[in-house]
Amino acid sequence: MSALWSLACLAALLVLFAAGLRLRVYGAGWRRWVLRLGLIVGAVAATLAANVAVYRHDAHLDFTREQAFTPSTEASDIVRGLTEPVQVVYFFQKENAAGRGLATMLELLGRLNPLLAVEMVDIDRNPARASSFGVQLYNTAVIVTSSHRLQVLTTDDREIALGILRALRRQQPVVCFVTGHGEYDIDNFEFHTHFEGSHSHSHNTEGMALVQMEQHGLGRMRRALEKLGLEPRKVELRPGRPLPEDCAALVDANPRTPHLPVEADLLRTYLAGGGSYMLLVEPDFAIEERLAAVIADAGARVGSGVIVDPADHYFTDEQMIAITKYANHPVTRSQALSFYPGARPVEPVARDGVRAVALFASSPQSYVVQDRARYREEGASAPRRSYPLAVAAEGKLAADARPFRLIVVGDADFASNSFFPYLANADIVLAGVSWLLHEERRPSLKPPVEVLPTVTLTSAQVRWIFILTVILLPGAVACTGLGVWLWRRR
Repeated sequence: MSALWSLACLAALLVLFAAGLRLRVYGAGWRRWVLRLGLIVGAVAATLAANVAVYRHDAHLDFTREQAFTPSTEASDIVRGLTEPVQVVYFFQKENAAGRGLATMLELLGRLNPLLAVEMVDIDRNPARASSFGVQLYNTAVIVTSSHRLQVLTTDDREIALGILRALRRQQPVVCFVTGHGEYDIDNFEFHTHFEGSHSHSHNTEGMALVQMEQHGLGRMRRALEKLGLEPRKVELRPGRPLPEDCAALVDANPRTPHLPVEADLLRTYLAGGGSYMLLVEPDFAIEERLAAVIADAGARVGSGVIVDPADHYFTDEQMIAITKYANHPVTRSQALSFYPGARPVEPVARDGVRAVALFASSPQSYVVQDRARYREEGASAPRRSYPLAVAAEGKLAADARPFRLIVVGDADFASNSFFPYLANADIVLAGVSWLLHEERRPSLKPPVEVLPTVTLTSAQVRWIFILTVILLPGAVACTGLGVWLWRRR
């Protein structure tokens, strides 16, 4: 609407300018001067009215392809969704280009919602204002709400939006991560997660002679949860000791040793009390029978083997499943491409009082094998169909129990440091945690994670690029040359 107002005012000014060039003033003497004066007064009044209209309906136009001078879509959505006043005071140095850029972005965000009050302060010119807020560094934003005040050191508008989400929280939910079974650790180096093979360093079949290294885990996921205002915490499943009452969600990522039967009973009690549980399990993990029974009663059954998908996978690794279609569920709504490096089937189970949904599945050409190294031999006779990889369930384990929520995924690597920041993997993980916390209606934003710039393609995309660059384009040149040669011989 503001852009239309600006274009209309510009058109009116152009019409006035053209009319001034072509308009003739008739008459003589004092009448001629009165007409001239009237035209001048009318033009000035129209110009002032147009400027007032443009000022009241200011528009921001960004014609760059990357929208480099426009706030990010995520930050704009969060600001538009504000329902209570938020003040952002940004302290920067005018000589710093990045600081000036964020100051401009904040001004544009402030126009989207009157509940967002934005103030820009040059520390060099107003050090007293910075001192009153306890700010000592350039490029520091102070976010103030009715209940919180926090500082964010950044030049990225998405970090400001994340700070607003944290400041608006009335309390800090606790996300507990299970330890004691060799699970992925949340306190580790964030830039490396692999399984090591005897002669390779990969996630495919050549990298399966496997020794899990110490510093592999969920460091990037932990940092993303902290930026969202959540509190990650480690817990152990100890017999005779219930899980902490403040665990709003429980995550069990890649257990390597079987659970004890009494630990399965603890999880049953936790779910019956209204808990939320996420299980990320690798294909080579043997699930204890009682734990499998608890998961089945909650609406999910974990199958055995590894899914092989000849149609939807990355590059030449048919065991790295690529997902582009999802079920209509809060966890997967509006999600883009995600991938799962080695997954086992997980299917929903019909239970009274439980609603279970398969979140996504492999293509109809996929099959399941037990020996990853000999998957081609097994695949020759294996049945082909679509296999679900993840299940979300909610309901009650008993009539007198409280409602629970459960997510089971047949892969854990997709949430690890190696794969978390790429494509929609982080979106799937964070959306799953939000759903477990009953926060699926809150504004969501994936925290930015530093990664090397890469381009990841599916097998179909690689195949079409090969056909286009190796066959079609050279073939077109050859056919054109042949045609010219034949035409000249005539």
